[in-house]
Amino acid sequence: MIVVMGATGATGNALLHSLLTLGTPVRALTRTPHRPILGITGAHQPPVEVQYADATDPHSLRTAFKGAGQLFLAMANSPAQVELETCVIDIAAHAGIEHIVKISAPAAEPDSPVAISRGHHAVEEHLRASGLTHTILRPYAFMQNLLRLAPTVAQGIILATTGDAPCNYIDCRDIGDVAAAALTRPDIAGGTYTLTGPEAVSHPELASRLTALTGNQIRHVNLTPDELRDHLIHHAHMPTWLADHVTEIQQLAITRPETPTTTVIDILGRPPRTLDAFLHEHHAHFRR
Repeated sequence: MIVVMGATGATGNALLHSLLTLGTPVRALTRTPHRPILGITGAHQPPVEVQYADATDPHSLRTAFKGAGQLFLAMANSPAQVELETCVIDIAAHAGIEHIVKISAPAAEPDSPVAISRGHHAVEEHLRASGLTHTILRPYAFMQNLLRLAPTVAQGIILATTGDAPCNYIDCRDIGDVAAAALTRPDIAGGTYTLTGPEAVSHPELASRLTALTGNQIRHVNLTPDELRDHLIHHAHMPTWLADHVTEIQQLAITRPETPTTTVIDILGRPPRTLDAFLHEHHAHFRR
């Protein structure tokens, strides 16, 4: 049995679909078990077990992990992430989980300029110290997060602070397929993998592609880090820590130029999904 935390999130839900395609028994954890999980029905064989669990509720985790051998650990970034994920790892170890696949982040280093990445490094170190078999996945920016640009794209602009620096993007469905491989193939388990799509694309190039896609003129506006942070807080209504995070990762793209990896094709034997394919699939989000 494979337990999937974050089953309603972008990567967790993608993993559920990947595991169901493989016919693998899976237990999906959610804080709202009364709500349907996207794309999951009782018609799947084997059926998906849907169970309540909350990372702040140790008893629910012990119950959810009972009888399972593997865990997919993905949690939304937050100031409490290190505390919550290390607690999950400890409970999983005591419950008999033998292998954890963790979603981490690029630049997960003790001195990373990105605070969230420093937190992921701390969790990775705790996971290594646990003695459990573990696989670390370090995906770059999710293509799915580009859908959040829709309000400003509707105004004809993309705001960023990366200048002409290219940024790696990856479709969450490719992350799900790689995670499924790590959970079902012993030759993949135990590694640390950096995941990207097939190309790195700058914000000016993204604006050009959205212009071609929508037929509306979309222009890139390059802000200073402070200007972007203020916009995210006061106009996008992001909490301060999240606005700091977005600004930090965009600045990292400048100080550490991003280039694609071949990890997805090396593991899956097929190329990752392209940004153009994703934008065309979701073109309705970007049309005024």
